[in-house]
Amino acid sequence: MDFFTLDIRKKVFTVRVVRHCNRLPIAVLDTPTRPHSSGRSQQRAREAREGPEPQRRDLIDRAFSKFRHKDVVHLSRLKGGLNVLELWHGVTYAFKDLSLSCTGQFLQYFLEKKQKHITVLVGTSGDTGSSAIESVRGQKNVDIFVLLPKGLCTQIQELQMTTVIEDNVHVFVVHGNSDEIDEPIKELFADVDFARRNNLMSLNSVNWSRIMVQIAHYFYAYFQCASTLDSTPLPVVEIVVPTGGGGNVTAGCIAQKMGLPIQLVAAVNSNDIIHRTVKDGDFSLSGRVKATLASAMDIQEPYNVERILWLLSGSDSHLTKTLMEQFTVSKSLKLPEGLHRKVSETLRSCSASDEDIVQAMQRCWEENHYLLCPHSAVAAHYHYSHLDSCASGTPRCCLAPASAAKFQDAVLRAGLVPEIPPEITALKAMETRSTVLQRGEDWAQVLRDRITAVEQWWGKRGAGLPPPGLQGVNGQA
Repeated sequence: MDFFTLDIRKKVFTVRVVRHCNRLPIAVLDTPTRPHSSGRSQQRAREAREGPEPQRRDLIDRAFSKFRHKDVVHLSRLKGGLNVLELWHGVTYAFKDLSLSCTGQFLQYFLEKKQKHITVLVGTSGDTGSSAIESVRGQKNVDIFVLLPKGLCTQIQELQMTTVIEDNVHVFVVHGNSDEIDEPIKELFADVDFARRNNLMSLNSVNWSRIMVQIAHYFYAYFQCASTLDSTPLPVVEIVVPTGGGGNVTAGCIAQKMGLPIQLVAAVNSNDIIHRTVKDGDFSLSGRVKATLASAMDIQEPYNVERILWLLSGSDSHLTKTLMEQFTVSKSLKLPEGLHRKVSETLRSCSASDEDIVQAMQRCWEENHYLLCPHSAVAAHYHYSHLDSCASGTPRCCLAPASAAKFQDAVLRAGLVPEIPPEITALKAMETRSTVLQRGEDWAQVLRDRITAVEQWWGKRGAGLPPPGLQGVNGQA
């Protein structure tokens, strides 16, 4: 166990970095106890922090047991100061396996203890769906409903979802884009009675556990890339974060708030609302979602920006609520000058076109014989565009959210040869199961009916009834 002591607002905080079995560290913030806290609240805080240690270790072991790299996360040090933190060694070859594998284990542990059932509702633009499915597949206390946009994920991403033939997995292929499929999900969660009656929850990055686990990425990246931990003040490490919905960069902002000396860069594709927010304070839609090579980042409404605004406004809930309500109505928002200044001080940003992505993939291969996925290439584009600042001595770490193996079309577009693992090749021969939602259908009502049927079956499971036949096998219902 390592200790990293930080002086934040004249209080000493200690980040315990637990290197469990020499794997990915989990960062835990120990806060100083307030003198006026009651003994009972101190005890509760201590119990919450410490938890059942043997069970926690076992859950983390299970979560990471299927990762292909012995260290779970690996840093590749390439030419020209390009450090690529590979976060994609999980089952689905995407960084979301890291947080969701932990979340799935935590969920099952507490649901079994409480003998409860939950329904998970997820919208995906690519990688979230397959990682969420993998985290809960076969779990008896969880049913998961995933909506994916037809034709806007790669074939591999879609197959990673539709080939999971488990009774608790329900996949919907929707004729809509990634923002449109969020609408029925929002509608169901807004129906408080329905959500409570059916124990609805989400595994999108709106779920705090996702953000909590992702905070550890930044401490790991820092310890791997910092030139020294013996100087005062500690050196800064620049971390470039490919982002769409803003969840991962939100985790970075929290790590920064905890005192970790990092400079964050939000790197986006042509769907550049986060870039415009950082650069100009312009949190506004710009037409329809654009289909890009970095498809998992094809998002126009990054809901985690609300969290970032709250963090940087000094936890001003009233201001944040007012701003987000304005955006919801008009889809256009100009940040107040003071808040924009704080955002631009906290974050740098860049936007990469498909041409930029291809050029970064090509250059990385030519210089290193290293294949980048198109999302990782968005971060590499920033690196190649800012080599001068890297040469000045500030280490830079580019987060790699997915393996290039999942994006063969992008690799071919760059004139490179895909490296395809056997697990991915096997997907094309597997049976599939999904339900198609056409334009004009009431998507929210279809989901209501299916979720209600599952919940009713779960309540009568003792009667020996088979699970409801919600989907077609070997094709689409």
